[in-house]
Amino acid sequence: MTSGLVAGGFIAGASAASADEASQHQGGASATLNGLTTFDQAVLRVDGEKQEIPAGLFEMTVDGGGTLKTYCVDLHNPTQEKARYLETSWDQTSLGRNRDAGRIRWILQHSYPRVDDLVGLAKNAGTGPLTAGTAAAGTQVAIWRYSDDAQVQALDPAAEKLADWLEKEAENIAEPGASLSLLPGAVSGPAGTRIGPVTVRTDADRVTVTPPADAAASGIRITDAKGTPVASAADGSRLYVDVPAGAAAGSAALTVQATTSVPVGRVFAGVTKSQTQILAGSSQSTVSATATATWAASGAIPALSARKNCAEGRVDVTATNKGDAPFTFELLGATYTVEAGGTRTVSVPVGEDQAYEFTLTGPDGFLKTFGGILDCRTTGSTAVAMAGPQGSQPSPLSAGGTSAGPGDPADGPDLAETGASGATPMIAGIALAMLVVGGVVVLLLRKKKDPGAED
Repeated sequence: MTSGLVAGGFIAGASAASADEASQHQGGASATLNGLTTFDQAVLRVDGEKQEIPAGLFEMTVDGGGTLKTYCVDLHNPTQEKARYLETSWDQTSLGRNRDAGRIRWILQHSYPRVDDLVGLAKNAGTGPLTAGTAAAGTQVAIWRYSDDAQVQALDPAAEKLADWLEKEAENIAEPGASLSLLPGAVSGPAGTRIGPVTVRTDADRVTVTPPADAAASGIRITDAKGTPVASAADGSRLYVDVPAGAAAGSAALTVQATTSVPVGRVFAGVTKSQTQILAGSSQSTVSATATATWAASGAIPALSARKNCAEGRVDVTATNKGDAPFTFELLGATYTVEAGGTRTVSVPVGEDQAYEFTLTGPDGFLKTFGGILDCRTTGSTAVAMAGPQGSQPSPLSAGGTSAGPGDPADGPDLAETGASGATPMIAGIALAMLVVGGVVVLLLRKKKDPGAED
């Protein structure tokens, strides 16, 4: 089992992968999950068994400032305590394969908290009186029916009517754009030229452009196409990294930042394995994006990027060579060549829910590491994964869930109950059984080699 987990250069643990996930981030907000804050109860049916679970809104704190409200779109997976999340496009999550993803966005735009007039919402849906907790529960239940194809009902009658109304009325609408991104995320070119362009995509009015830390000393400037230095940009702006002639071979990062409201419907994926979330509301929040530029006087000048490909269950590594000589690199034991002026994409198969880390190496000590976790599907679990009574104590996979919803006791339902933590006893039992079997095998082998061994 161990050799299978690390075969092909992959690292089974998530800790190494999490350190490199940010390097693949396309831009936007990054945040930390605080827990389930506004909720009521729902009943989930799996394989004929019922489980009462909390359903409602999560809260996240944005790096650099800001707060996000999110719903879960990954019912059968647990959350991790204080999990780190990155704003992500739908195609890098389970929503990319979900034909009803647009209906989920419609629900978000037509229900709580985007619609905070609970009296008006109740009237439109014909539910009877709603509280923040029951409105959040009804909204989450409707989302789960589309995100996980779940058989789930809200326990409160008004919340259940809201869920039914939202499910019935929902229409497919398009995915929202990123709050902020730079495309492409990596560029290259000869020293003495303007390297780029890198295009800004944002819903903010303006973004601040930050040059590399040593820009003044190195003579590197961030400019427009005409070579005019820029300190701010807008959606559609094309930025260049102006590298002086004679500069030693190297690379630098271009960063843009803004304060804006993240669009409702943006997905947030865990850096480590944790429930995928979808944005329901945002305060003014700090968002950022970074692109790298690489240059040299001559020879191969590569730019490398990686992107999860959920549709194919793989990570696509793209190498572009803007130099005047071929760029040859090795990845997972295979050698590839990108001709001068060419581009090549190498696909690396990765198992679902598998943490990965692989390093691309090239001449003169060149190396680039990519890591993360491929979380592209909602796991259709059996009833065992959701079984067991609700516990008042957080499980190891819980993100807390200590904030009570309206009318709920302070030690409200454990957040992990929205995930698969109920399988822990079974996993432990299997592990113990394997350990016992392994011990018996070792004992028998020793006896076979030493017939004189005592009983």
